[in-house]
Amino acid sequence: MSTPGHDDPLSKERSHLAASRSALRAMREDIESLDITDVTANWVNAAVLEAQIEQRIKALADLSETPLFFGRLDYLHAPGAEQAEGGEESEGREAPSLQGRRWETGGRFYVGRRHVHDADGDPMVIDWRAPVSQPFYRASKKDPQDVSLRRRFGYTGGDLTAYEDEHLLDPAEAATTSRLLQQEIERPRVGPMRDIVATIQPEQDEIVRAGLAGSVCVQGGPGTGKTAVGLHRVAYLLYAHRERLARTGTLVIGPNRSFLHYIEQVLPALGELTVRQATVDDLVAHVEVRGTDEAATAVIKGDARMAEVLRRALYSHVVPPAEGVVVVRGSRRWRVPVYELEEIVRELLARGIRYGAAREALPQRIAHAVLVQMERAGEAPDDRVQNAVARNAAVKALVKSVWPQVDPAKLVLRLLTDADFLAEHAEGVLTADEQKAVLWVKPARSVKSARWSPADAVLIDEATDLIERTHSLGHVVLDEAQDLSPMQYRAVGRRCTTGSATVLGDLAQGTTPWATRSWAEALGHLGKGEAVIEELTAGFRVPTDVIAYASRLLPHIAPGLTPVASIRENPGFFDIRRVDAGPADVVAACRELLEREGSVGLIAADARVPELAAALAAAGIGHVGPGEETTHATRLTLVPASLAKGLEYDYVVLDEPQAVVDGEPDERTGLRRLYVALTRAVSGLVVTHATGLPRQLT
Repeated sequence: MSTPGHDDPLSKERSHLAASRSALRAMREDIESLDITDVTANWVNAAVLEAQIEQRIKALADLSETPLFFGRLDYLHAPGAEQAEGGEESEGREAPSLQGRRWETGGRFYVGRRHVHDADGDPMVIDWRAPVSQPFYRASKKDPQDVSLRRRFGYTGGDLTAYEDEHLLDPAEAATTSRLLQQEIERPRVGPMRDIVATIQPEQDEIVRAGLAGSVCVQGGPGTGKTAVGLHRVAYLLYAHRERLARTGTLVIGPNRSFLHYIEQVLPALGELTVRQATVDDLVAHVEVRGTDEAATAVIKGDARMAEVLRRALYSHVVPPAEGVVVVRGSRRWRVPVYELEEIVRELLARGIRYGAAREALPQRIAHAVLVQMERAGEAPDDRVQNAVARNAAVKALVKSVWPQVDPAKLVLRLLTDADFLAEHAEGVLTADEQKAVLWVKPARSVKSARWSPADAVLIDEATDLIERTHSLGHVVLDEAQDLSPMQYRAVGRRCTTGSATVLGDLAQGTTPWATRSWAEALGHLGKGEAVIEELTAGFRVPTDVIAYASRLLPHIAPGLTPVASIRENPGFFDIRRVDAGPADVVAACRELLEREGSVGLIAADARVPELAAALAAAGIGHVGPGEETTHATRLTLVPASLAKGLEYDYVVLDEPQAVVDGEPDERTGLRRLYVALTRAVSGLVVTHATGLPRQLT
């Protein structure tokens, strides 16, 4: 690793950084100076164009604390245009020119977070997503991919302070672990999650750059970077398929608001500002959720069998016509007999189209039957006549009686409050005990007064989709997917029926009573049974000693799952302390870790959080809660164990592991919650306990 010296080329690299920043500033100023007064036909076009320009300006922001480039590739030969520009995958991107001066100086490309070009259009920084940048992540001594030199840069803040070279074509130079790479992984973190573009590993890069057409499921233990891989995959797909995804949309789904707040700055830092983020509860928010279910009830409501119960209940509203229909037009009367109406209804039911679409088609089918009679009588009706017949009062009345409108929330309300109605449509699907478990003890009078639970909202979403098709997006990323119920998987799957999905999770971290048992089963409920399942087992975040200790739980929570193997050379700081029953020793441990650089998380069983919060306040130690942003002045986050999933801190104090286990409805779920809590640390973990540790750890 090189640092500044008299003959060191670091000054040249700093000059290139300064020039690149100036070029980026010029690109931004060019956009800001655009005059659109003569290119917009009306105020609507002007508003749209102004919004696009505003987004472009934001995407060109130069973040002073974020390195503009983090690596350099020196190619032996000039890559072809397809490698540099992406060939058929180059929808809507800024492609680097291969004809400019920079290529003539030796095939040198600087790899960074976004594309930057100079006034002549020559590339100064290549987007990390461009094909020409791929060897930065995948080239090796065994497969140099025509790269003679790979250079990594080290930064302090936004200042370039070091570099490190790998001569991939030099047989005399042994392959070594990059110190800068290790330092970047272990760099103290304060605030929200940051991107990993400088540290993406080959196995991660393969997932990131997988095609848009196929779905991918990533099983990854703690610290394997699965969340970062999913977010960077979104950024890559938006780069490679910008126009297509601009039309169809992208969505990132997380487990809770705290998690979404933690990751929300990753995509903007990569220049992607238009990706929507939501929880599953956000997606199914058709009613106000004010109630909760017992665990056993929620498991039944989340079972995929409920979809069949809902389908039966919905289509029970369709009844055979009791008599024919007579349509009067002028002096003529046209009669469609009951047997013909029955045939039309049977045909619509057999087609399996959605309830609402079939209901809209029914009057047109009846009108068509009338038009056939008109044509036989010598008339020549057109589409206007057919539409008029479909709107005829007699036809509308028949449709209302045969195929009535159904409100999805009212349908679910009736199922949950009417025992006979539920029994009729759950026969052979749910047992009598299961039916009893889902029925409300106190029936609500109306949809608005009902105390809907999160599981009820998912049922309403299923019923809504049975009536009218849910809009499908181009790509959906589903994180912490192991905690979803089958019905929740179906709700997410409806959002990407015509698109693809990236599913991220860890079976060992499933902490809901309905947590998925296998990815094959989960992907089936999602409607993506063909998805490729990838497993990440190399740990970049959790120190060796910490992950080894946490992995003692794996035989009890996820037998057969491959333990994470930390690639960190630094074993990390790890200590188990027996303390007094009061919180004083826990507070002391937090104070001790706050003397180190970086963020600190105090994770505790939910029931112990109020006591610990009071103790921290009494000790004068400021802290924030999950979802609140830490600062250099306030670096401690007090985290209920139920909200720890997906978060990470440089140092963690884990209070009373047995209390974390006991806070869950069953031991296996409690041990999984503990596994999550044990694996949130990047540099060090202190476990404090006044009572005994769980036997599975000892």
